[in-house]
Amino acid sequence: MTNRKKKAAFTLAEVLITLGIIGVIAALLMPMLIENFQAVVLESQLKKGASTIYQALEHYQADNDGEVIKADNALVGAQELGRMIRGYFNILIYCGYAYNDSKAVGCVSFNSEGNVNEVYRNYNNTNGFRNNLLDDDQFILMDGSMIFIECGNDRTHLYITVDVNGFKKRPNRVGHDLFMFQIDKNGKLLPMGAPGTDYYSEDDEYCSTTSVSDMNGAGCTYKALNEKGYFKRLPK
Repeated sequence: MTNRKKKAAFTLAEVLITLGIIGVIAALLMPMLIENFQAVVLESQLKKGASTIYQALEHYQADNDGEVIKADNALVGAQELGRMIRGYFNILIYCGYAYNDSKAVGCVSFNSEGNVNEVYRNYNNTNGFRNNLLDDDQFILMDGSMIFIECGNDRTHLYITVDVNGFKKRPNRVGHDLFMFQIDKNGKLLPMGAPGTDYYSEDDEYCSTTSVSDMNGAGCTYKALNEKGYFKRLPK
């Protein structure tokens, strides 16, 4: 007589318990996995946005006999910087000027009732962000990102800001998906928050988890590009 080994099998209860444990583990891990994925995406988008801006300025210089755009009061108007360089971006929609007393015509509309808006929030979500730094010229690129240009009244403060995933996608917060760069008096493009930029601070005043300033986050670009794990530490 042949001996047959009895095959072991899972009972329905054991299967249900196992699936339940897997479900609990997945529920616990999923938020972390999503956050890690979002961090990787934002970091990649920022690096791409920074490269796009650098290349636009380099192409302008190459096409203009080596002329370098400088924050030295040489520009003649608020929209002059945009006019000079927008042709070097792969633009999907040109928005133009976004701030006036009657009707905002830019893709991100602002009004003249104060400088703080709710389209964008500061780094730790305690205040709005100053819209007068985003209004002189703006355009949406083919990849969905958005460029804002600011040419200060004295023409010595030239800012180029990028919303790496477009203003219609959250979080719409400075230092999260909105990042500022500055052209200095020598024509060098610097990530805002680097030493020598307008929003550099030794005590992290412009990239703070506690400050309620409407400029909190303006100085985060340098950190975002240079600090490992920056995007995994973003405040909620």
